[in-house]
Amino acid sequence: MGYTENDLYAAAAAGIRAPSLHNSQPWRFRLRDGAIEVLADRSRQLEIADSAGWAVRIACGAATFNARLALAALGRPAEVDLRPYGDLVARLTPGPERPPTYAEADLAAAIPHRFSNRKPFWPDPVPSEARIRLIEAAQIEGGWLDLLVGMTALSGFAEIARSADRVLRRDPAYQAEMIGWTHADAAPDGVPVTAGAPAGEPQDLLPQRSFADRPRGSGRDFEPEPLVAVLGTPADRPVDQLAAGQALQRVLLTATDAGLASSMMSQPIEVPAAREHLRRSLRRSGVPQIALRLGFGQPGRPTPRRAVEDVLD
Repeated sequence: MGYTENDLYAAAAAGIRAPSLHNSQPWRFRLRDGAIEVLADRSRQLEIADSAGWAVRIACGAATFNARLALAALGRPAEVDLRPYGDLVARLTPGPERPPTYAEADLAAAIPHRFSNRKPFWPDPVPSEARIRLIEAAQIEGGWLDLLVGMTALSGFAEIARSADRVLRRDPAYQAEMIGWTHADAAPDGVPVTAGAPAGEPQDLLPQRSFADRPRGSGRDFEPEPLVAVLGTPADRPVDQLAAGQALQRVLLTATDAGLASSMMSQPIEVPAAREHLRRSLRRSGVPQIALRLGFGQPGRPTPRRAVEDVLD
């Protein structure tokens, strides 16, 4: 028996909670021949920051993973066919019906609670058990997750990230596009200024997006030694980027389920020279797809999303 309209609604309601660059939400969902399809919404592709479509594929991969979880939670798990070369990026067909596993139920329950926490994290270290879970989450989806341990590795990453951030800040078109997705009102997409990090200081280890200009105490460190992770894939084809989106979302939901806060850093990925520098510094044969901050953070709330009805075909 194929999926129904109710299944489509549940999958889309979960899918829209996925992360996307500047919260651009570049996805649509439809029911066709009993299958649920995830489509890239090219009208929401960032013209400057994502001219090649990498961020759209990461976002649609994450949305696909959420849709998978929602269907599994209903006892109707999907078999996923990734189709990375057109607007149709994934097709979910019904597999054998079964109750959700404990892991599926826990991750599905974490979907509405996950959000990008751009505020400083507490200094409490992330426990070893949680770190292992995060690494395994990426591996389950065919990716890898490197946790940068020690100030040598962290400082090397920070230098690459700051260099990439300077390149992007010098591009007026890039900055104008980012400002266009920053909102002070109740828009259903983009990044609210209230969700931005405090204004940066020269001594900050890691760069922050300029979504807000809230000051903080002069000379005060943003985070002295954050836990940074780099998620990657064996290759960098469009299908690998979709897989990276699924791995990213499994990692983020695993972090949420473990009581951790998270946010993403894409600057070192958006600048090709920085991305290659990062790959060499990790001594990986694969390709970095996104960087993450992980830790224990202040309470917050998810950024707005468009209504489910607005993303259904």
